Amino acid sequence: MNVNLSSKKILVTGGAGFIGSNLCEALLDNHAFVVCLDNFSTGKKENISTFLEHPNFTLIEGDIRNLSDCKKATTDVDFILHQAALGSVPRSIKDPITSNEVNISGFLNMLIAARDNNVKRFVYAASSSTYGDSKSLPKVEEVIGKPLSPYAVTKYVNELYADVFAKTYDMELIGLRYFNVFGKKQDPNGAYAAVIPKFIGKLIKLEAPTINGDGTNSRDFTYIDNVVQANILSLLAKKSAVNQVYNVAYGDRNSLSELSVILKELLSSYNPKIGEINFLNGPNRSGDIPHSHADVSKAKKMINYSPSHSLKDGLIESIEWYWRNL
Repeated sequence: MNVNLSSKKILVTGGAGFIGSNLCEALLDNHAFVVCLDNFSTGKKENISTFLEHPNFTLIEGDIRNLSDCKKATTDVDFILHQAALGSVPRSIKDPITSNEVNISGFLNMLIAARDNNVKRFVYAASSSTYGDSKSLPKVEEVIGKPLSPYAVTKYVNELYADVFAKTYDMELIGLRYFNVFGKKQDPNGAYAAVIPKFIGKLIKLEAPTINGDGTNSRDFTYIDNVVQANILSLLAKKSAVNQVYNVAYGDRNSLSELSVILKELLSSYNPKIGEINFLNGPNRSGDIPHSHADVSKAKKMINYSPSHSLKDGLIESIEWYWRNL
């Protein structure tokens, strides 16, 4: 999307990560001054390598668990896009303490730094995991259940802290509940890789991916360009839209079995052998929500969100990137 951010200085925490680096790229394309804060625990230098010589880009290697790093990064900043977090439900189940330290204590540090440095607006990555055991579909922002994982707890606490800081310190905050984001620069490797890059990586190597469960679990898979759009719109949104949370998704759902069929179809045009691969089935993962499907009408109404990419649209672009880069 084309907007004029030429006079704005914007901090992207976790800016070397998958979502953060895509945000940095979009902000630079729209002439913003961009500060990237990252400790490279999960972010990667190669994600931002093309920005390092850009005159509008500043990299601060630091940790949101360190308040002084947060205060340094927020100095003279107009807006914050807070993406820094430890993602992954399984990671949080294995190590809830570190997830809590980064996702809650780190988030609180960023709120304090934003308050003390008079940042105009703070937009943060919330999560669809907040819906927990709620069985209602589609998911609407005002109806949530009990969290099903330590990760979900941390992301819900972010929303609670944001609400308290907005009321107590008169701050402008917007939470974006991401639904299963995928796209270029998302790591297909490692124990906590997301399902789409993991499946694509396996299929390109002519290996059989494993579906957790019987394939009926469904997700509102959300292409990265939709997420970038929602973040930029949140920076520009009218004041009546702040101090709210919004679903950020395409507004549809596909089962994992449907995803496997689409992936094989699209990848077969690159290598026909991929069409012959059969997916395997494994056990359901602890803490996973069976189904997610977002109602995005609130975001459409309040911040003018209009998702540009369906699952298939996003997969076409993602596969082209992975084919060149894997």
